[in-house]
Amino acid sequence: MEMHPVFLFLDPYLIWLYRLTGQALADFLIGTLALAFMALIIGEITISLAFLVVRKRIDQATAEAAKYQRLSMEALVEGDKLAYKAANKLANDAFGKSFFMQISLSAAFLWPAFFALAWMSHRFADIELPLPYGHHSLGYIGVFILLFVAAYFLFKGIKYKLPHFRRIKQILDGYPGRTKERNSFADLAPERKKPGGT
Repeated sequence: MEMHPVFLFLDPYLIWLYRLTGQALADFLIGTLALAFMALIIGEITISLAFLVVRKRIDQATAEAAKYQRLSMEALVEGDKLAYKAANKLANDAFGKSFFMQISLSAAFLWPAFFALAWMSHRFADIELPLPYGHHSLGYIGVFILLFVAAYFLFKGIKYKLPHFRRIKQILDGYPGRTKERNSFADLAPERKKPGGT
């Protein structure tokens, strides 16, 4: 199978990562770790930029979900089942919209890993690394996944020391405390029991 023109363009640069020591196994592991790091960092940047683009829509959907959840709880406390069902349906719809927008961001994180694996399939499809103490082996996909996970944990330690990711973290950290709206039955029910409505 022929390489895609994008892979043909990148191939000389990517394969250089696999020729650093002259030792086949070491070069394969070092090159794959470097490729995993690149895929991880590009994915982290992509997901953070995508988040900034859709942030207002996520905020609106989340605010709607909280509003309708509060209204449904108030209706439940008042014993208005029709209003409860209507508000609860609107809350579920808004929550689903927010949830799926956030889930779709995961594609922005993972696309570079799939891109890297697609390139590796042209170069290392026949590579099998035998595992110690058994008759099993790992192909290039298994090695990449293991090294991608290792790269993730290594990068996690320094991620928020970088200005761009520190800014994203500050935005995300601001979410839980942004609103003081009551949104559970337990928050609302005691108020009905207080004498004088206070």
